[in-house]
Amino acid sequence: MGILKNIEWTDDSSNTIVYKYEMKNDYVSKGSVLTVRDSQVAIFAHKGKMADVFLPGYYKLDTESVPVLTTLMSWKYGFENPFRSDIYFVNTRQFTGCKWGTANPIIIRDADYGAVRVRGYGTYAFRVKDAFVFMQELSGTHSSFRTEDITSYIKSIVVSAISDAIGESGIPILDMAGNLLELGAAVRTAMQPTFEKLGLELTNFVFENFSLPKELEEALDKNTSLGMMRGNMDVYTRMAQADALKEAAKNPGMAGATMGAGLGFGMGSMFGDMMRRDASEASSAPAAGATCPSCGAKVSASAKFCPDCGKPLGNVCPRCGKPVKAGAKFCPDCGQPLTASCPKCGKSVPAGTKFCPDCGEKL
Repeated sequence: MGILKNIEWTDDSSNTIVYKYEMKNDYVSKGSVLTVRDSQVAIFAHKGKMADVFLPGYYKLDTESVPVLTTLMSWKYGFENPFRSDIYFVNTRQFTGCKWGTANPIIIRDADYGAVRVRGYGTYAFRVKDAFVFMQELSGTHSSFRTEDITSYIKSIVVSAISDAIGESGIPILDMAGNLLELGAAVRTAMQPTFEKLGLELTNFVFENFSLPKELEEALDKNTSLGMMRGNMDVYTRMAQADALKEAAKNPGMAGATMGAGLGFGMGSMFGDMMRRDASEASSAPAAGATCPSCGAKVSASAKFCPDCGKPLGNVCPRCGKPVKAGAKFCPDCGQPLTASCPKCGKSVPAGTKFCPDCGEKL
C-alpha cells in the first residue's frame, strides 16, 4: 500500500478539461498535501458522489480540510486512517480558437430577397465557471474530459442561438458583413444562460463570415456590374466601338460586318444627335436664302438683323428684339403689333412689310 504525500496535476495539454488523478494502489492519509495551481480546481468524490471542492492553493488534508468527505465516510474519530477517494482536477482556464460552423443552411427571412439560406463560420472561447456543476452535468466519472467531447454539443446550441439572434436583429442580408461584432455579441448573450446551466461560461463568440447561396451571389455580382454600366454607358459604348475597330483591323474581311454590327448603333445615335442640333438651330434662325420682311433684301441663315434696314429677323419683336412665338400678333414684352392686314386682299402680313406678298398692294 502506497501513501500519497503530494497530490498535484501538472497540466501539459491544451485541450484537457477534466483529469482524474491516477491513484493506482495509493491511498490518501492524514498529513498528505494537495497542491492546486492557478486555473485549476480539485474535487474529491466518494463512490461517484462529488464531495469537497478545492480552489487554487496549498492544503494539508485532515478532518477540517475535507469536512464533507469526512461525513460521507462516517469516520467515527475523524480523519485518521488512510482512505481511497476519486480525485479530479478541473481546468478552469479559457479554451480559445474553438471553431464552429453551421452544418446545414439557416433560413433567414430578408426584406429584399425573401427567404434566404445562409451559412455561418467562426470561433468561440469558453471556460469552466463552476467545476462542481460541470462535473455533475457533463463530465460525471469520466477519467478525462476534453474539449472535443463538448464541441459537438456546443455547435447544436450555436445554431439555434444564431437563428434567434439574426431574426431579432432585423439586419438585412447585405449589411451582415458590417455588423459581425454586433451579431457575435447578440449570440453570446443568447447562449450564456444555457452555458451557465452546464457550469460553463462563453467568454467570446466571433463571426468570421457569412456564406450566401451561389445563385444569390451571382445575381448580386450581375447587379453590381449593371450598376457600374448605368453610370458610364457612354464610356462603355466608346470602348466597344474601339474594340470593334481593332478586331476589324485584324480581319479585313469582317470589316464591313464589324462596322455594321459594332458601330451601327453608336454612329446612328451620333448622327441623330447632330440632326437634332441642326434642326434646333434652324428653327431659331431664318433659312438660307431668306429675305428681310421689311425691305426685301436677301439675308444669311445665321443673321438676326437685316444688314440693309437693320430690322430684326426671325421670330423676334421689331421694336424690342425679344423672342416671340411663331404666329403671335403682339409682342408679350412691349405690346408692339407683329402682324398687319393688306387693305386690298385682307391677308395678314408681318408688321413693317412695305408691299403685300400676295397682291402687291403698297402698305
